[in-house]
Amino acid sequence: MISTKGRYALRVMIDLAEQDTDEFIPLKDIAERQDISKKYLEIIVKELVKGKLIVGASGKGGGYKLVRKPEKYSVGEIIELMEGSLSPVACLADRSYKCERKRVCQTLPMWKEFDDMVHAFFYGKKLSDLVK
Repeated sequence: MISTKGRYALRVMIDLAEQDTDEFIPLKDIAERQDISKKYLEIIVKELVKGKLIVGASGKGGGYKLVRKPEKYSVGEIIELMEGSLSPVACLADRSYKCERKRVCQTLPMWKEFDDMVHAFFYGKKLSDLVK
């Protein structure tokens, strides 16, 4: 399940994309438009900045903006930044994970197929697809 943090991060990214400007957008404006607590958004934008999906500036004229055009972001990269791996099982989420049953696991092909579908879906969607 995608958490509130992941869903709100998408909303922030969509909001920034919809502004269609090179100007920094104040967090209070995003919070008001999205009806999300500014305090909670501070946590989210900090992670988005750390993940290099957005940049921030403080002071007068400060706020946040995208570092790329909306069509250059996949929904998958945004969600995985906030949520961690979308893989359904540990052996697919972490390639270094040592599973004793990997060679004989009867369910692994199913999990791999599901993982491929989820990955293709979210990485196939661009931020620009979600913008009005």
